Amino acid sequence: MATSRKEAASREERILAIDVGGTGLKAAVLDADGTMKSERVRVPTPHPCAPEQLVDTLAKLVQPLVDEHHPALMSIGFPGVVRDNRILTAPNIGDESWRGFPLADNLIARVGGMPVRMINDAEMQGLAAIEGHGIEFVLTLGTGAGTALFRDGELMPHLELAHHPVSKGRTYDQYIGNAAREKAGNKRWNRRVEKVLGILASLVNYDKLWIGGGNASRLTFELPPNVAIVSNAAGIEGGASLWHPRSVRESRQLPEPSRKKGAFK
Repeated sequence: MATSRKEAASREERILAIDVGGTGLKAAVLDADGTMKSERVRVPTPHPCAPEQLVDTLAKLVQPLVDEHHPALMSIGFPGVVRDNRILTAPNIGDESWRGFPLADNLIARVGGMPVRMINDAEMQGLAAIEGHGIEFVLTLGTGAGTALFRDGELMPHLELAHHPVSKGRTYDQYIGNAAREKAGNKRWNRRVEKVLGILASLVNYDKLWIGGGNASRLTFELPPNVAIVSNAAGIEGGASLWHPRSVRESRQLPEPSRKKGAFK
């Protein structure tokens, strides 16, 4: 069957995808299949980071991509709880001033009125990695520990498992986050991660576990057959699936887009 004009247009559509991390801010322009159509740009995440400061830094980072590639849509992955395109928590970015902040609205007010969808960063990475069958779990190892859960390609309600105590009152963030790795050393940190994988296997009973984040490359132990490392680029590439899900199931739980220009609140 020949491709319709509407389908062809969607294939050519450009999406500005932004990956907000605790240490770095990354962005690139994608096509509907998640293939990068621009270079990936990166700057360090400001610390401490107020909401207005992040908006200003992101606007400066992505404006050249917007000017050159004219994306029609925007996707944002943020390391915290995100609901209705607003930030509820930002544990590795800032303080309580983030609660309720409309990051999506404020960013499009700076770089153009394109529709925006924002989601947790581990969930956005998972959208690029999952196969769409059974229970799939995503664990990101970066500044903190991010998690996401999918069932047959459908994104499940977000749980901040990284803030649950795992050992001697320490949370996953405190136990296997980057600060813990630097303090304990790579060898001891690897033993901790291996222990956490066993806990998650019992807790989630996943069919497949995907491990991403900047510290995934530091793993040295043999992974179980149903565990795989995700490319660090997946944190950006998943932004395409926010607008072009591969299945009806995958389209559920995705946020409604922000479309109007906002103001700092």
